[in-house]
Amino acid sequence: MSNNKRWLYLGVGTILLIFCGLIYGWSLFKEPFGQVYPDWSLSQLSMTFTISMVFFCLGGFVAGKLSAKLKPKYIIMISGLLLLIGFFGVSRLNPENSASSLTMLYVCYGVLGGTGVGFSYNSVISTMNKWFPDKPGLASGIMMMGFGLGALILGSVATSLVASKGVFTTFMILGIIIFVVLVVGSLFIKNPEAPKGEGGAAPALEGMTTGEMLKTSSFWIFIIWCIIANSAGLMVINSAASIAIAFGAPAIVGMVVSVFNGAGRVIIGGVFDKLGRKNTMLINMVVMAVAGVSLFFGAKTSAMILILLGLLCMGISYGGNPTISSAFINREYGPKHFPVNFSLGNFSLIPAAILGPMISSKLVESAGGKYDTTFLAIIICAAGAFVLWIVLNGACGKDKK
Repeated sequence: MSNNKRWLYLGVGTILLIFCGLIYGWSLFKEPFGQVYPDWSLSQLSMTFTISMVFFCLGGFVAGKLSAKLKPKYIIMISGLLLLIGFFGVSRLNPENSASSLTMLYVCYGVLGGTGVGFSYNSVISTMNKWFPDKPGLASGIMMMGFGLGALILGSVATSLVASKGVFTTFMILGIIIFVVLVVGSLFIKNPEAPKGEGGAAPALEGMTTGEMLKTSSFWIFIIWCIIANSAGLMVINSAASIAIAFGAPAIVGMVVSVFNGAGRVIIGGVFDKLGRKNTMLINMVVMAVAGVSLFFGAKTSAMILILLGLLCMGISYGGNPTISSAFINREYGPKHFPVNFSLGNFSLIPAAILGPMISSKLVESAGGKYDTTFLAIIICAAGAFVLWIVLNGACGKDKK
């Protein structure tokens, strides 16, 4: 597609996802809320993020269904409205009523915020992929880089606002800003005109229905692969700063890992477009294995250079997973039903978000605070992912027969 406007649309879509990605910055708000509500436990605060991730996936599914009836700009506008209502609701929490405030936080940030982000995420990526049929990996990677770095890019702004205005006023300000950005940006998000075929009619898009996709063995093998790969990444990504400090490096290393996480989405996307699904997944697994091996031997030898190498490699590998998922589902099952099919692929994030941190915390706890067994678990995950990759290669061939 030679239309140069598509790069403008891609840039706008990436900006929208940067603002939506702020929901990943929940860790920035945990401490302020903990100060206002000292009786809230760490697990209660963490549940807010878990709920938001569940409804992020559900919101993406609903948006995929709505895409058959509504233009993308309307779905994004609804997303902005949900986030405005949700963040305004958070700003109205009562510091004097701890129990009702926690419930409202779950509803406003977790349910409304998560659903709103899922709406925009699915609509923007599904629409932009139609503009880049020749570069689905690169386009997905750029947009997902924006989404992944949203908390990092806007985190300092949010932190400054909390310090100067307080956590409740901050949510009101952020809700208004995000709403305005999404509504204005939605005007640039539209489907491309379909090329005309014989007789002037637009050729029909091809692809499996959601039901047909769910009947393929390749989809379920790929989902399990995603769960293992994402779980391995989350064993490290969520604790990057703590790991760095444990081995004598500054906490800022954790932010550096976030940058490589974002870069990995673009790098792996470009590789996917050039080398295809099979080679890209293999490269991503090799990077994951290098991360595990470097971290393990770095822990054994106290070599900070190996720890740093492992953290950066894990950032690239983990960042590449969502890009692979988007490009794989688009290429393997076709563009016709991509919005819904893609949303189902995102559900792999839920078990991974539970398993990765849980396994890591249990292993570190049982090892007396050491990370050796956690790093060994990453190597095991890489081996398991490699086995599934071999099985997937055979399954993809059979499903297309």
